[in-house]
Amino acid sequence: MRNLPSFTLLEANRWQDYELLDSGDGQKLERFGKYVFARPESQAMWSRFLPRSEWDRAHGVFIPTGEESGGHWQLKKQVDEKWTMTYPLPTERNLRFIVMTTPGRHLGVFPEVAAHWDFMADAISGVQSLPTFDSPRQEMSDSVKVLNLFGYTGLASLAAAAAGASVTHVDASKKSVAWARENQELSGLGDRPIRWIVEDALKYVQREAKRGVKYDGVILDPPKFGRGPKGEVWEVYKSLPNLLEEIRKCLSDRPLFIVVTVYAVRASAIHVAQALDEMMRKFDGKIESGELVTREKSAGRLLSQAVFARWSK
Repeated sequence: MRNLPSFTLLEANRWQDYELLDSGDGQKLERFGKYVFARPESQAMWSRFLPRSEWDRAHGVFIPTGEESGGHWQLKKQVDEKWTMTYPLPTERNLRFIVMTTPGRHLGVFPEVAAHWDFMADAISGVQSLPTFDSPRQEMSDSVKVLNLFGYTGLASLAAAAAGASVTHVDASKKSVAWARENQELSGLGDRPIRWIVEDALKYVQREAKRGVKYDGVILDPPKFGRGPKGEVWEVYKSLPNLLEEIRKCLSDRPLFIVVTVYAVRASAIHVAQALDEMMRKFDGKIESGELVTREKSAGRLLSQAVFARWSK
């Protein structure tokens, strides 16, 4: 690498509707709004701090099976089919979004990624506030253009749009995109310029490159394994380098940021950072990498949730 990236432990510390209450013995105890759930967490290789009685008060427990992400929810108390949570952005706008127990272990939000929402919102709003004369802002069109790949329920897209960006959101799941559109209306962002695309990420980026479409910021949150709407196979180790190269062709002359977050893989943050450094070799900027972590309320221990690398101008 040209320069070693800074290694950072990122905490999303603006949450009010989410808490990691405790962890240990391969599980984590979390509050999502008004409900508490226990979910598997292989990284929690220590003992629980809270007594069993506190864990027994959880509204639901996810019981895993042998297959990856397989299992089912065991609800011990009444839980609404869906409920609403709020996240306060640094731009003084609140994201409001739907949360629910899904057939997998997830609930529609990855709370630790909110650290990236803050980063993007600050970067976008900072550029949007520049004067339009004699500044890099002059070379951009009406707004910063952001591409969100593997966008899931749209919270990163909404954070970028709330800060003033024009966003293209891509996900292979129709259900996730429909959920994201509900979150857009719930957050009061129905008038913001967001394009919702159900498509395979790589195919979409390749088409954008051929069309000459350019983006100032890219959010990339790929799964370990997945399939596109037409059965396209995604395997992060094989597919990510090719996707990064195609994204490079879609960058504007003055890109603002690239954010890559990777879950459930054995790659280290330095590996992701080096792949990103190769992609951004012709641009002047800095790369930081590290882990997204959540701090327990009970004992203050840090639980690592994902590795990340991000480039900024």
